[in-house]
Amino acid sequence: RVSGVMDEVLGEGLHFRVPWFQYPIIYDVRTKPHRITSLTGTKDLQMVNVSLRVLSRPQVNSLPTIYRNLGQDYDDRVLPSIVNEVLKSELARFNAAQLITQRDRVSDMIRQRLTERATEFWLALDDVSITDLGFGSEYTAAVEAKQVAQQDAQRAALEVERARQDRQRTIVNAEGEAKSAALIGEAVKQNPGFLNLRRIEAARSIAGVVANSTNRVYLDSNQLLLNVGEFEYDSDKLKPAGEAKQKPQS
Repeated sequence: RVSGVMDEVLGEGLHFRVPWFQYPIIYDVRTKPHRITSLTGTKDLQMVNVSLRVLSRPQVNSLPTIYRNLGQDYDDRVLPSIVNEVLKSELARFNAAQLITQRDRVSDMIRQRLTERATEFWLALDDVSITDLGFGSEYTAAVEAKQVAQQDAQRAALEVERARQDRQRTIVNAEGEAKSAALIGEAVKQNPGFLNLRRIEAARSIAGVVANSTNRVYLDSNQLLLNVGEFEYDSDKLKPAGEAKQKPQS
């Protein structure tokens, strides 16, 4: 009461004081959490609502100075102002998308800058972390529309690729059918018995279907495609090449 605040800081334990002339000023030097919310703008002019959790405590050796300049409610006087200042200055360096993709980097920069500012007011920060990021409704709608557009573009690309594959498959099938038809035509041209062989194969297939059927069906040779006797062909052309060239011996 006579000389003012003493510069000596007394810790826990038993201490003596002069009655009426001296009285203790008790500070809680344990770490205390603070949750501070700030509405600030980004580099691309988007408004972001940021919630920051700060764990702070006073510097024990500087308690007399804190009492002289800030009083006992030092944290309520200092933290809201410096947190809003740091958030507005640091978040203005990033756009809205970077706040999501580079959240760890943003949090580190805020922690470093806020620790430097708190030291000027004799405060120590044990931890600083971003707990919540809230964007405006317009930005959220724009992000959703962008995602929908990207999904539509990917779906269209898949449909184009599928159509190209179908066209290529059609071309390959057409080329295969054309080649098969050419080979069949060449075989028929060189050997007329090829058609008769195909008729026999078709008749065998028809006979197999009819035999496995529960109904009774009567078919003649014409319906079974076995009327091979009606077709004329040269027997010499059906013989092997070496055998056809041999002449009868006299």
